[in-house]
Amino acid sequence: MKAVIAAISYFATIFALGFLLGTVRTLWGAGALGETTFILFEVPILLIASWWSARSLCVRHSINSFASAAVMGVCASTFLMLAELVLATSLSGQSVGEWFASLWKLPQLLGTVGQILFGAMPLLVAAKSGE
Repeated sequence: MKAVIAAISYFATIFALGFLLGTVRTLWGAGALGETTFILFEVPILLIASWWSARSLCVRHSINSFASAAVMGVCASTFLMLAELVLATSLSGQSVGEWFASLWKLPQLLGTVGQILFGAMPLLVAAKSGE
């Protein structure tokens, strides 16, 4: 249960930052730099924040086994993808199929790779702390 609670905090922290950066990208960044270029700046910021958040939450919730870290990462990734799906279908009017197909095309593919790494981050942090 502590891994699920950690996952909720992890998801909420990174989703909030991603929502903020996505808003900046939509309102200013994509027009000024181009969407792909802005995402190339956005993803490393989110991954650094993911590492920091996963690290602190793993310590706080004693997530140090592979199984607990995997539960935390999978749950957080699931929450993130569901939130992305809800936003994409409600704000942009995309269908579920259109949203899923867009995940595998540039520039969204860069974000998809970042989201995969986001999900893996608790495993990376737990493995590093287990050395």
